[in-house]
Amino acid sequence: MKSNDKPAAAACPADRTRSLHIALVCNTAWAIYTYRRGFLRALTQSGAQVTVIAPRDRTFEPLTEMGCRCVELPVASKGTNPFHDLRTLLALFKHYRALKPDVVFHYTIKPNIYGSIAAWLACTPSVAVTTGLGYVFIQKSRAAEVAKRLYRFAFRFPREVWFLNQDDEAAFKEGNLLAHPERARLLHGEGVDLDDFPFTPLPARAEFAFVLIGRLLWDKGVGEYVEAARQLCTRYPHARFRLLGPVGVDNPSAISRDEVAAWEREGIIEYLGETADVRPYIADADCVVLPSYREGVPRTLMEASAMGRPIVATRVPGCREVVADGENGLLCEARNAGALAATLARMLDLDDAARAAMAARGRKKIEKEFDERVVVQRYRELIREITGSTF
Repeated sequence: MKSNDKPAAAACPADRTRSLHIALVCNTAWAIYTYRRGFLRALTQSGAQVTVIAPRDRTFEPLTEMGCRCVELPVASKGTNPFHDLRTLLALFKHYRALKPDVVFHYTIKPNIYGSIAAWLACTPSVAVTTGLGYVFIQKSRAAEVAKRLYRFAFRFPREVWFLNQDDEAAFKEGNLLAHPERARLLHGEGVDLDDFPFTPLPARAEFAFVLIGRLLWDKGVGEYVEAARQLCTRYPHARFRLLGPVGVDNPSAISRDEVAAWEREGIIEYLGETADVRPYIADADCVVLPSYREGVPRTLMEASAMGRPIVATRVPGCREVVADGENGLLCEARNAGALAATLARMLDLDDAARAAMAARGRKKIEKEFDERVVVQRYRELIREITGSTF
């Protein structure tokens, strides 16, 4: 059929979409399901084939229900054993050769490093999304130096390297970790679904509830949060200090269930367990806290601010992208329980009208800067650039 034939031209977009195959690789399927659901939904609803490659967890089932294919991947998130990492690289290479995806998106450190190499070996276009630099830039250790060398080697292969905040992008460029700095792109967070996280009025009650939401890691500032609670519980007996998130996760900085139980017995912490839906817990909070040492752009804070919750966070990369000090929350020094306690006290001392104004400004900030639809459009444009297909 000639190229200017109308029937052929009309059929092309649908044909391309049906053949489009996108793979997402991460060290947890939970993170794919929780943080990239808008992207997955846009792909599957358009008819594209989506494969999630990650260690098996409880989210394989809801991902499959969304229309994704789930493939189990061996990843030793805690370990530095080169044989374990080689197994991850070889597994990814075999998957890419067998599945033949049009584009692979890699998230978190080991998929970014070993997935980028495997994709290059399999002649598969890939994109590395640095969701946060974690221990590589928090700790000064031999493992961190090895990771930097691996980043420097692996990041010569992706078509683009996406960063969620300016500090992480600058750290890679200043550390000479990008063989092709012109391929770096700033995504400014992965966005939040504004319909899924609607503005909710602050609770009207006598008690005041803080909540820290996320994987319970020392690097998230959980220890400082607990110590701040100790310092404040007598002075503010109406204050509640809650933790929500998984314990004992596969991470060098993980906190154990026994440690959390000890804080519960002390009477300073309420542990809420973990959940697939944080919205009721955000709605039941007066303030969301994240005293992290470093972040990409924390989803928890975007979701909290979208729902109209004032925030207390540390003045570190990622957190300061979401929190404008004095506008939609308060910032304090990282790794400093005293500074955190003083900042939580400032939040407690604000009147209801001041906190309500923070809540309203927070929602407007998220609408303006972190709408998930803008992020999905970035994915759409890059996939079209690489494959010629749209979704």
